[in-house]
Amino acid sequence: MHAAHKAYATAAKMTASPRDLEASLLLKAAAKLQSVHEGWSAKRQSLNEALAYNRRLWVIFLDSVCSEDSVLPVPLRENIANLGIFVMNETVSLMVDPRPDSLVPLININRSIAAGLRGKS
Repeated sequence: MHAAHKAYATAAKMTASPRDLEASLLLKAAAKLQSVHEGWSAKRQSLNEALAYNRRLWVIFLDSVCSEDSVLPVPLRENIANLGIFVMNETVSLMVDPRPDSLVPLININRSIAAGLRGKS
């Protein structure tokens, strides 16, 4: 059963649109951060892993919107870049001074952008 599930997941990723894939990755990052937030005392050791996953995702977004090949309109690219800078700054702050409530803005940003990518505002 596990092999069938894995094969289906792989096929779904290959056929998903880039927007759906980006939305899924943002929701996965938000879920990792939410899990740490909800179980702060028990899952605090998972904070660095959740932050690293989210940071890697945002580095890819930043690289994409800052690329000369980007097809996105300049105002949208600037907005995403500004959000990315905010995410990076918040990540560093959380690594220096870990506080569960500081995860909330990162979770909300990821979920909001995922909803926008899926056309659900």
